[in-house]
Amino acid sequence: QCDVYHPHAGIAASGARKANAIFNPRRRAMADVERALIDGPNAPTVITLSNYVERNLREFYPTAQTATLFNAVDLDKFDPTQHPEAGMAIRQELSIANDAVVALMIAQDFERKGLRQAIEALSLVNDARLWLVVVGKESTAPYRRLAERLAVQARVTFAGPTGKPYDYYQAADLFVLPTKHDPCSLVVLEALAMGVPVISTTFNGATEVMTQGEHGVILPDPLDVAALANALRSMTDNDVRHAMHHACLTLRPRLAYETHLDHLLAIYHPITRNRPPLAQ
Repeated sequence: QCDVYHPHAGIAASGARKANAIFNPRRRAMADVERALIDGPNAPTVITLSNYVERNLREFYPTAQTATLFNAVDLDKFDPTQHPEAGMAIRQELSIANDAVVALMIAQDFERKGLRQAIEALSLVNDARLWLVVVGKESTAPYRRLAERLAVQARVTFAGPTGKPYDYYQAADLFVLPTKHDPCSLVVLEALAMGVPVISTTFNGATEVMTQGEHGVILPDPLDVAALANALRSMTDNDVRHAMHHACLTLRPRLAYETHLDHLLAIYHPITRNRPPLAQ
């Protein structure tokens, strides 16, 4: 009976199409509920987190009524002018040199987010300054073995989970997330708000706020390790990163909660005006 449907994790029908969905009755059931909802006689407005999600939606529901509402960032919490010393503390804690170029990944579901490709790309960049820091609570054993096999274990640090992502953004020179699917990655938006240039993919709705080569690099293929290595290599240049840092900071007003809420109210107003009164 809802008037607005906001699938934050993406379209359920898309998840049900995956190969492993046959073993996941909950995923299939959710897709059935979603289909009845969106194809029903009183279909709601579907709020998508990005154009990427909307394109995905159109594959299954071409006539759906939609509106796009980009994610937002708490700009007071993620303000790079506050506590710059936090980054130095993280580097000291992880024994990373001050002149190292730190590529940060904060992620869950390492396989989907492209950690394997990030480690493989790191091994192709012959620059001892480049360091990959991985934050997340998932098991790291297979990725440690991969780093050892590629002889880059000395340049990969698995920092484990954290309740203070701000400190890691302050320690980072760039953020890397070669994801295979993300409706609108909040960590990418947080990194941009902190002035940290980003390497991600067209399969991440968050990159829609970025300009290629200005705020980072947007890769068309998350499995293209050579392209990822080239992106990493280009961002070892201090002048390139410095220019990108300042460009990223100009995105902050676009990422503000105030902007997000203005857009949300603009979606709700026509819906509330046109909705018939509930029967008594």
